[in-house]
Amino acid sequence: MGNLEQGHRGRLRERFQAGPKVLPDYELLELLLTFAIPRRDVKPLSKALLERFGSFKAVLDASPSEMKVIPGAGKGTGVFLGALRSAVERYMAGRARESDALTSPEAVAAYCRAALEGLKNEVFEVIHLNVRNRVLHMERLSEGTIDQTAVYPRRVVEGALGRHAAAVILVHNHPSGDPSPSAEDRAITRRIVAAARLVDVNVLDHVVVGDGRHFSFREAGLLPDAP
Repeated sequence: MGNLEQGHRGRLRERFQAGPKVLPDYELLELLLTFAIPRRDVKPLSKALLERFGSFKAVLDASPSEMKVIPGAGKGTGVFLGALRSAVERYMAGRARESDALTSPEAVAAYCRAALEGLKNEVFEVIHLNVRNRVLHMERLSEGTIDQTAVYPRRVVEGALGRHAAAVILVHNHPSGDPSPSAEDRAITRRIVAAARLVDVNVLDHVVVGDGRHFSFREAGLLPDAP
């Protein structure tokens, strides 16, 4: 790698340190790729990835098989960007654990979006909380549709009791990108709320994650007996 390329990478790092938000998406991605591919000009690859997948987020969501067909993006690139996405998800999970789910709902929503946004299939999770509404545990109950599994209320209740949770937050994603709740979403929410009420477990919210957006049953006033 020549002095010119070293100088360019140095300037990218300096600009990032001065203010990360000043870097456009292709330069931020380029900066990240310099750590995965240290001895090659990665600006063309950065632009190619954004053109192929459409957005910075979509690049991180891409699977290794999707990534490897891009010229210049080897196996290491896919592994690096996948690890980066996992790091973001764990960071958001940590923030959610440290937050009060009622006074800082944005932290929980940020975790939900980091964990589920961009997934190709539908996933259903339950977040268990203690009496102070702090996160105890996050459990992925299933992958697939949520309207055909009759055991969800029982499984949610069993999980909450097993974790000694005082409350839960339900979370699932819509791979279509539209977080608007379906009739099935509303029906399963009512059933879970009713089942949880029998054992004095509160359902604080049901968050549906879409593409860049989320829907909160609590905020929309659709959650029965919301505290």
